[in-house]
Parts: sequence; structure tokens; C-alpha cells
Amino acid sequence: MNQPVKNIKKVLVANRGEIAVRVLRGCHELGIRGAVVYSDADRASLPVLLADEAYRIGPAPSNESYLRGEAIVDLAVEIGADAIHPGYGFLSENADFARYAEQKGVIFIGPPASAIDAMGSKIESRRIMIDAGVAVVPGGRDPVADVAAAEAAAAEITYPVLLKASAGGGGKGMRLVRSADELPAAFREARSEAISSFGDDTIYVEKFVEEPRHIEIQVLADHHDQVVSLGERECSIQRRHQKVIEEAPSPVVDIDLRRRMGDAAVKAAQAVGYTNAGTVEFLLDRHGEFFFLEMNTRLQVEHPVTELVTGIDLVIAQIRIAEGRPLEPGLADRQPQGHAIEVRLYAEDPFNNFMPSPGRIEYLRLPEGPGVRNDCGVVSGGEVPIYYDPMLAKLIVWGSDRAHAIARLERALKELRIEGIRTPVPLFRQILRDEDFRAGRLDNGMLDRKLKSGEWAASQVDASELADLPLIAAAIAHAERQDVVTSQPKVSGGQRSHWKAVARREAVGDHSWN
Repeated sequence: MNQPVKNIKKVLVANRGEIAVRVLRGCHELGIRGAVVYSDADRASLPVLLADEAYRIGPAPSNESYLRGEAIVDLAVEIGADAIHPGYGFLSENADFARYAEQKGVIFIGPPASAIDAMGSKIESRRIMIDAGVAVVPGGRDPVADVAAAEAAAAEITYPVLLKASAGGGGKGMRLVRSADELPAAFREARSEAISSFGDDTIYVEKFVEEPRHIEIQVLADHHDQVVSLGERECSIQRRHQKVIEEAPSPVVDIDLRRRMGDAAVKAAQAVGYTNAGTVEFLLDRHGEFFFLEMNTRLQVEHPVTELVTGIDLVIAQIRIAEGRPLEPGLADRQPQGHAIEVRLYAEDPFNNFMPSPGRIEYLRLPEGPGVRNDCGVVSGGEVPIYYDPMLAKLIVWGSDRAHAIARLERALKELRIEGIRTPVPLFRQILRDEDFRAGRLDNGMLDRKLKSGEWAASQVDASELADLPLIAAAIAHAERQDVVTSQPKVSGGQRSHWKAVARREAVGDHSWN
């Protein structure tokens, strides 16, 4: 399995937004040239402005731009890129994309296509885990072809059960069924959603675990037969199976449970010949038993919390593994230091069914200070397009312990200002004040349950949090008037010239790939 070392000199980032910025930063710290693709909607985006090279890949819709796998690989060959980093989403877990890159002699910074294939099917991955001795949620090894088969499977494992799309993710193609009379309609709905979302209506049945916690293990695997676990992340604050807040370590995982879950995650990765960074997700029940859920064969959105408590740059680790370098010694023995929490900043209204809130970011002020990290993909004055996932940025904090991290996140959220669009910040403030959250009493249904009950609601937002908005608006208006009078190109102190930035926005249109 050993692979000779090949130095990567240029990486094409096949993504957008904050993850494209994150990968570019890793490349630049290694002295690697970073190129990006962009759609028409992202022509003046932050990744385009930060990249060494930027290439138009198509119109705004993702299926005409960021999902054009063969065109992206062909572009990598054309511009002399040694490797492609897929980020997350889009083509990151597309085995055909990874396979085509390999065929064209371009390094795919991720796992082999065979591992993506194996873990891309929930049914196949369950079979592999069962054979490898990794505990899975009770349920069948095979898909159910019709309602009768689903009823028989549900009766065997007993209600409540989950109907799940084999190719699914993000809660799509999933239905909770608490009794036999609910099953026929739920089966039809799950199958219909699965075919429309994934082009695959394969459904299987598994036992529904009541009030579980979502615990995931970060793994790294090199081409020298080394696989290590980097500890867990707690991801139980979710809305309809979409993560909202993540933290590391989990408030309920002790050293022994961390070791056992880590060993299971390593076994899962080894079972499919995994290399690079990956995440093995588990459900942890109220009795301390854990069950394999799925494996994400890519870098996770929430990877920064692991970075902050381990001191390991996962993007740099990905690149070094892709170059054929072995993992550094001692990784398997590291225990988390301190505590990290991440909140996802979306352009959406949390108190209006999380409706997207596209538009212009009129003003952006990111928090700073000790222990605060911003992974951001937008700038003041930028547009939030309607075509993509509405995540703008991630705010991550580190503290000496969980209480310190919560206090630091509260402080950072007070400093944060995003005007012109709605974000979940008011909801985050309520969550951080909640007694259950502060005590670490979490489960996957907590967010939906408290929103439905009104315990977390717009009516609970502290009016004092909004009191300074008129002053902020007045200050912005004053600053903009001053800019009209005093605006000068900045050329000293190593700062980017305003005119150079404008010129760059215009120039990126000259680099087009159709």
C-alpha cells in the first residue's frame, strides 16, 4: 500500500465559500499554489479574490458549474494542477469524480474511489461493518422492495423504526414510523423523496434509537497502513438531522468510551481500505451503547473543533497524506486539550422555519480576541446567492474547559454583526443560556423539540440584544458618507490596494473555462 512521495505544487479547489477559503489557506501555508473554480454567481467572491488563479466553470446553477466533474478534472490537467481538493458537498463524495481524476493523473485529496463507493451506500456500509464486527443499529442487511417487506422487517425489530434511503443524507428519504398503520404512507413518502433527491429509491429499515446523541470520530489514514482516531465530536444539536452546533470533546465521553469508539472507527476505516481524512458517525444511546451510523468520506464542516483541541491542521494533514507522506508519530495517543464549540452561520431565519435569507450583506463585523476563530467565505457588501447552501461562515471558539468555551462563545456572538440578512445568531444565544445545554444534557431531537414547544422562539429574544441596531445603522451611514469624500487607494503597510482589488474583480472574467 506504500506510495512514493510526490510533492504537490498546485491544487485546484473544486468548491466555493468558506471551505474553499479554508483549503486555500492550508495550501498557502505549505507554499502550494491554490487555484479555484467559480460560477457566475461567485465571480467576485472571497475565494476568487484570495486564490492565486481563478477560473470560470459555468453559470450559477450548481449542475452547470460546481457539479461538472469531468470539466473540473480536465481544467486541472489544462492548468497543470497536481491535485484536486473537493472540500465538502458538491463532488466531495462522488466516486466517479475521484476515479476520473485518478485516470487523468490528478491526485484526489481524499479517499480512494472504492472506499467512497463502499461507504456511499448505507446498506452496503452496514454489511461491511457487521462483517468487520462493528456494532450497527439493529435492522436488516438488505433493502425492502415494497410495503409488505417493510412491514415484515419492522415487525421483526419492533416499533418505532426508521425508513432510510440507502443513498441518503441530511435527513432526506428518512421517515420515523411509530406504529404499523403509519408505515404504508411513510414508505411511499421516503421512497419518493429518495428518488427525487438521489436518483435511487432503495429503502431499508432500522430500529429507531430513542433520544440518542450523535457522536462522531475523526480519523486519519495514510498510505503506510496507519489509521488513527483523533477523538470525538458532539453533534447532537440538530435540526431535522442537519447539524447546527458542534463541540469537542463530548461532555459525556470519558477516556474509556473515547478509546472504544476510536477503536471501532479505526476498524471501520480499515475495513474499506480507507486513506486520508474521514469521519465515522455513531449513535450513543441512553445506556452508553454506541452504534455505527455512517462514514463521511471527506472533510467535515465541523472539523475546526477537532483542530482546536488536538493542534492538528486537518487540511494540511490531508495534503501531506495525498503526497504519500506518513502520519506524524504519536497522533493516536493524543487526548483533547481544552474544549471547542462551533456554530454554523447560515443566511436563514431560525424562527420562520429556517427559511433562506439571500441578499446583500450590508455590514459584516467578525468577532476577534483570545480563542476565537472565524472560517468565513463572505465579505461586507457581498451577495448571498440563492443557488447554493446558505452557509456563510463558521464561528469557532476554544476555552480551557466547556464552561469557559460557552462563555467565550457568548462574548463572540455579542461582537458579531451581520446586517442585511437574517442569521441564527439570536437562536444560538438562547441555546447557550439553556440549562439543559449548559449541563450537557443533549440529544438529537432537542432543538426541534424546544422550537416546537416555544421554549426557544423569537419571542424569547432579549430586546437588549437589538437595542444598538439603530446606532449601528447610523454609524454605517456616516462611514459610507465619509468614504465618498476621503477614499484613497491603500498602498502602504502591506495592505491590498482598493483599486487592485477592484481590478482583480474585473480581471477574473478573463480566466474562463467552458
